[in-house]
Amino acid sequence: MTTSKSNVDIGTRLLEKKVISEDQLTIALKEQERFKGAKTIGAILVEMGFISEGALGEILNESSGVKKFDIKSTIIDAKLVKRVPKEVALHSKLIPIGYTSDSITVGMADIFDIVAIDQIRRYFPPNFRIVPVYIPETDLIQAIDHYYGYEMSIEGILKEIENAETNDIADEAQLRGDYKSPMVRLVDAILTDAVHSGASDLHFEPENLFLRVRYRIDGKMVQIRSIHRDFWSAISVRIKIMSDMNIAEARKPQDGRIGSEILGRKIDFRVSTQPTIYGENIVMRILDEKKSILSLDKIGLSNQGIALIKKMVKRPEGVIILTGPTGSGKTTTLYTILNHINSIDKNIMTLEDPVEYHLPLLRQSNIRADIGMDFAAGIKTILRQDPDVILIGEIRDKETAVTAIQAAMTGHQVYSSLHTNDAIGAISRLKNIGVPNYLMSGSLIGVLAQRLARKLCQNCKKKGPLNEEEKRLLGPNYANVTEIFKAQGCEKCGGSGYKGRIVICEILPFDREFDELISNNASRKEMIDYALKNGFVPMIEDGVMKVVAGITDLKELVRVIDMTDRMIAQV
Repeated sequence: MTTSKSNVDIGTRLLEKKVISEDQLTIALKEQERFKGAKTIGAILVEMGFISEGALGEILNESSGVKKFDIKSTIIDAKLVKRVPKEVALHSKLIPIGYTSDSITVGMADIFDIVAIDQIRRYFPPNFRIVPVYIPETDLIQAIDHYYGYEMSIEGILKEIENAETNDIADEAQLRGDYKSPMVRLVDAILTDAVHSGASDLHFEPENLFLRVRYRIDGKMVQIRSIHRDFWSAISVRIKIMSDMNIAEARKPQDGRIGSEILGRKIDFRVSTQPTIYGENIVMRILDEKKSILSLDKIGLSNQGIALIKKMVKRPEGVIILTGPTGSGKTTTLYTILNHINSIDKNIMTLEDPVEYHLPLLRQSNIRADIGMDFAAGIKTILRQDPDVILIGEIRDKETAVTAIQAAMTGHQVYSSLHTNDAIGAISRLKNIGVPNYLMSGSLIGVLAQRLARKLCQNCKKKGPLNEEEKRLLGPNYANVTEIFKAQGCEKCGGSGYKGRIVICEILPFDREFDELISNNASRKEMIDYALKNGFVPMIEDGVMKVVAGITDLKELVRVIDMTDRMIAQV
């Protein structure tokens, strides 16, 4: 009798854990020989009643360090699955479930099957690592049947729906999770496509005769497709079921959340419904922790900017404020800074509305205004939790601002956001909501103001000569520049000429002299003049530097930053 190495490995582990006896293993190996290797040893042990499928997964997870993968709560990219022939997937009991730039995650019923791992390598680039995760065989076979047995493309599913009976499409029982339902597959396919496209938001917008589907990609709205209005009721019910919303309520706004794994990454969808004259409008914010929690050098800060932030966060107490309009990336930058300072010797606590990303070690809390848990009240309770660092999602009123500053004055480092156009504007904004100068002076560490600009596609960007208007926008510091990169458009960027986004920012650190200016109620011009003399780089200059470096272009810079003063000044 011959046995594969994977069988020996699994058997040895199960014997070591005293889950099965030697006699049971011998019987299972003999039975597997009868099936000529068509069944894994784990599956046979389960079939014979020697071990449960759940217990098998737990033992494999504990003994090998390979995690058990919950494929039932995962949305897999159908295109990735189809790279492996169905016959191979069935024979080797595996299915590809996700990928990174250098690895493929593969769900397997037998994670020790070296032959199967070697076989699947031929369908992916040779330099890619194969990362196995355990999936119970029953779930795995069901997933293979799902992804290979049914149409998974958006276009194909829509054709299938058009030929189906309307009653079947809207059947609530099917919409509650039956993968055979084309509506379930359609919603999964749209969510996967949105994540694959790098969208930050997904919009379902009902009109009189059709449903418009739009993505927000790199800050710009893009229409993806139009779907017949007859299908909207079933689509909306499916989304509500996934979001734990009331499917019978269509007259009031609702909020929900979907947690799933897509393309091998943990993705959260924050879902909001809004009644309109043509039906419920649904918007889904796509929260991808892997893409949003970055290191300081990955968000687009200059070397000078990174050095300034690292210097600011070393101050043991005080307030650091991030400013900018909605959608300017304030939350991402705040999380990036917290991720930079996060360590086992710090107690970092947050108040957010709502919590968007989960970081290890952080104690994160949601604001609940309906029970009196607003930002101001939350700060007071957090101070009794022995924090070193406090994150307040947003300063909206005097009470929150004063409470935050008082927390900083008692020896805490406080981070928050504020809606202003630039860094200097944070001071006047705090004054407007009622914060006295004497509280601000000495309590503020610094202010970072930012915007998000689209990056030029590295595949198709092209240098071109400057015209007179572009020379004025660059300013006198770049009078010797005669060419800059400009957007073109190609298949990789969807014809837009841009791919990805980068931070354009200005960082204003506070020192004793600046505190004196605040105390003496100095004018905006006096504060700007002092800052410029001490190395302050305005946002417009940071943007121009990135244009000259070929990271973005002037057209995009004008879109995200007010450059009218520069135009007027140099005409």
